[in-house]
Amino acid sequence: MRDTKRPIAEHFNELRWRLSIVVLGVLIGAGVSVAFFRQLVAVLIRPAEDHLSVTGGPVFTEVTELLGVTVKVAILGGLVLALPLLIYQIMRFVAPGLTRKEFRYALLILPGSLVSFAAGVSFAYFILLPPILVFLLTFGGDIAVPMIRIGNYINLVVTLLFWMGVVFETPLIMFTLAKVGIIQANTFAKGRRLAVVVAFLLGAIITPTFDPVNQTLVALPLIFLYEIGIWMAKLARR
Repeated sequence: MRDTKRPIAEHFNELRWRLSIVVLGVLIGAGVSVAFFRQLVAVLIRPAEDHLSVTGGPVFTEVTELLGVTVKVAILGGLVLALPLLIYQIMRFVAPGLTRKEFRYALLILPGSLVSFAAGVSFAYFILLPPILVFLLTFGGDIAVPMIRIGNYINLVVTLLFWMGVVFETPLIMFTLAKVGIIQANTFAKGRRLAVVVAFLLGAIITPTFDPVNQTLVALPLIFLYEIGIWMAKLARR
């Protein structure tokens, strides 16, 4: 797959061109997100199960709050929709500098990262968010009535979805580190106890509650992902 040497300026021009394509893709994706803004917000609100206010939905208390939420959802939606285009452009840019074997691994790792991220987001949305939100929104319901701002709610949900998507990249990162020889599978295996501690710390950081049940819902999948990463690291060195 390796090509002949090219001037560095030519590489910069190609990189600039491909970045321009990605930015255009993000802008188009943001436009699509704005067009379906109502549906996207409905999807994000659904895990709250009508507990956000006396009307069931969120409220806003600042003049520009809803506009700010619209812009944030549009940008994030554009980034998500443009992810396949971003991965394709990365592969096209690095392909000339790779051997055939390296390119085959890139074909697995780059799309695999997209699948891992989507799996983490799905886990957070369908399994993690409902119990967390129900706990937060019903706790002390006989003392105060929730009137949740849409900006606060969207920030919480999007942050949780994003970080769970990142965390689900763990096995792929461990595979890559083992493949390039930076860290061996035995080193990962020896770090199991530390990984358990880190998993529960991340569970406490990612989840916005002090409820040990919800924190465990995050920690257990992380420990499971770490074990998968050890197995993948062993497979990488064979």
